[in-house]
Amino acid sequence: MQIFKNAWAWIKKGVPTDPKQLRREIKSYIIITLCLAMYAFGVVAFIINSEIVSGGVNGIATLIYYATGNTIPVAVSAFVINMVLLLIGFKILGTGFGFKTIYACVMLSVFVGMWTGIIGDLSILGDEKLLSAVIGGALIGLSIGISFNYGGSTGGTDIVALIVSKFYNISPGRVILLCDIFIISSSFLVFYYFRGNPLEESIRVVLFGYVVMAVTSYTIDLIVLGSRASVQVLINSAKYQEIADMVVNEKKRGVTLLHAEGYYSKHESQVLLIVVRKYELQSTLRRIRDIDPNAFMSITNATGVYGKGFDHIK
Repeated sequence: MQIFKNAWAWIKKGVPTDPKQLRREIKSYIIITLCLAMYAFGVVAFIINSEIVSGGVNGIATLIYYATGNTIPVAVSAFVINMVLLLIGFKILGTGFGFKTIYACVMLSVFVGMWTGIIGDLSILGDEKLLSAVIGGALIGLSIGISFNYGGSTGGTDIVALIVSKFYNISPGRVILLCDIFIISSSFLVFYYFRGNPLEESIRVVLFGYVVMAVTSYTIDLIVLGSRASVQVLINSAKYQEIADMVVNEKKRGVTLLHAEGYYSKHESQVLLIVVRKYELQSTLRRIRDIDPNAFMSITNATGVYGKGFDHIK
């Protein structure tokens, strides 16, 4: 009983009290939900039903599905694996995932089960496996990229990456890539030994899986990396202290205070200089407008930002 009380207290703690923030949070959940539905559709309609294996937890669940003779549904395996990884993650990393990660893990399994029930074993593009891999990878990458921009996560191997990165000096992206390569490569064993497919067909399954991985990665970069570009914002406001506190405490970004003087008015003022990622810009501007609708702001693109919280010079 105490576990449920603690869980409920944790959920309430993450619910914004400000109406504007609450509306934005609801909007982000709606968009993340639509992205999860699109992700699941891409997996079921173009990947699983074309007998292709993708990366991540859904890839593992797909391998289990094929290895057991299409007995254990992908949605069930994915849900169980995600829950195990979440429990391990909570044990090792603490409760820092946020409710969105748990929500995504649960809803993704729900949507995979829903699309499986609707579509069945129908392969939309028939025997066009290469085209299925490209379209499926694009849908997965598009949904993940948009979801990332709204603070969402699909969990799964992301949790494994965070755990490994905590103990070893390996970037999460590299861990996820290695996991995906291992999962897709394992499909050869499943199709060749468990299903008895010809050698050439089993090799093609692996190659199509790599196509999915490449297209997914490229699409995510297209959506996310464009937003990872940084911008520099100059803010002139009478409420500069409140704005600076918001940037530091909510956005976890640094603030530089510049002492300025208006040439025409001769009035001294304080100007804030902040640097944020482009995907953080709109939410930051909205919060500034909430604090001071009359704030004067100037925004410029930063070609490169190096230091704490940004990129490192290699």
